[in-house]
Amino acid sequence: MAKQGTRKKGALPEGAKVLLRNKRASHDYELSDFLEAGLVLQGSEVKSLRDARGSIQEAYVQLKDGEVWLVGATIREYPWANKFNHAPTRERKLLLNADEIRKIAIRVEQKGFTIVPIQLYLRDGRIKLQIALGKGKKEFEKRQSQKQADDRREMDRALKDHR
Repeated sequence: MAKQGTRKKGALPEGAKVLLRNKRASHDYELSDFLEAGLVLQGSEVKSLRDARGSIQEAYVQLKDGEVWLVGATIREYPWANKFNHAPTRERKLLLNADEIRKIAIRVEQKGFTIVPIQLYLRDGRIKLQIALGKGKKEFEKRQSQKQADDRREMDRALKDHR
């Protein structure tokens, strides 16, 4: 689990380099409970991700038999891997401890949350996936949050121009 300390909600650890980001996640879902998960990857997938050759926009996280899987993520083939290349859209196992999996499973089953991949990043030489529990927003909520973001941006511009 991501350490909850001085970092703000959903922030990355210091020294992490973002490789892929799901920009639609905060637009489509009300996010809470951010977690950091490791991924089971093949060598060619790691090399391809280091070049940011992939997408997690359409991806989602699924619970199967007490394990957590990343489904629908696309990691393009690494051009120099030849016959040792990977399948671009295969399901990838996420590495979480049993307590985290149990907590997530309870929230997903009982309260109607879904598990959303937020961003894939490189930290200390390892590729990690930040996931969050999300509750789907309705259309008017999306408009409202967009209006708030626009208002906040406008106020920041006005303050900047005023200085």
